[in-house]
Amino acid sequence: MSASNSMVHPSAIVDTNQIGENTKIWAFVHILAGAKIGRECNICDHVFVENDVVMGDFVTVKSGVCIWNGVTIEDHVFVGPNVSFTNDVYPRSKSHLQQHPQTRIKKGASIGAGSVVIAGVKIGCFAMVGAGTVVTRDVGDYELVMGNPSRPSGYICECAMKLKETSNNKFNCSCGLEYEMTQKGVRRK
Repeated sequence: MSASNSMVHPSAIVDTNQIGENTKIWAFVHILAGAKIGRECNICDHVFVENDVVMGDFVTVKSGVCIWNGVTIEDHVFVGPNVSFTNDVYPRSKSHLQQHPQTRIKKGASIGAGSVVIAGVKIGCFAMVGAGTVVTRDVGDYELVMGNPSRPSGYICECAMKLKETSNNKFNCSCGLEYEMTQKGVRRK
């Protein structure tokens, strides 16, 4: 059910009734009927959201982004301007998939401006994708990636500062948080 205290700009087309409380939808946005948008989101000008999209709470989507079927964006994610999501690895005109690859952007992740996210990848919790990066593989929790194709460039804190390795598989941040490398990747202590 669409929350009555959400703000929808008069030029936006919002076909879904699944909009969370205090979400702001700005000019020239089009959200299709099946999309689910969480609370306290900020969806900026010129954004398109397809039917099979789920967006969590406290998500920011900057201008010029299209979010296609199969994309799930968890809570507290930042999607920079002109980020391109894909949902078909081998697209052809007038050839439609029965089921789209599932792309998941996990809690707290940030995707820099102009990046391309290839269908079916997972971007981990609090990961950061540098501007202009082409994400062709999964990105681990707290991982910082850059380039084309995306390459690891270190690890990032929840506060968005780059982590410093202190000793054997241990990392810290100037904000005081500490992390360690485990078999499953970097984890907060």
